[in-house]
Amino acid sequence: MKVKSSLKSLKNRHAACQVVRRKGKVLVINKVDPRFKAKQGACH
Repeated sequence: MKVKSSLKSLKNRHAACQVVRRKGKVLVINKVDPRFKAKQGACH
């Protein structure tokens, strides 16, 4: 999983990246290229 200070900048790297909110966490998901997954917010 990528570590990035701002997930919006990670979204700009690939056209298929989506920023999603799930259970209070912000995730970047990409169905085309799964290596762009990222999480932000109390993830423990």
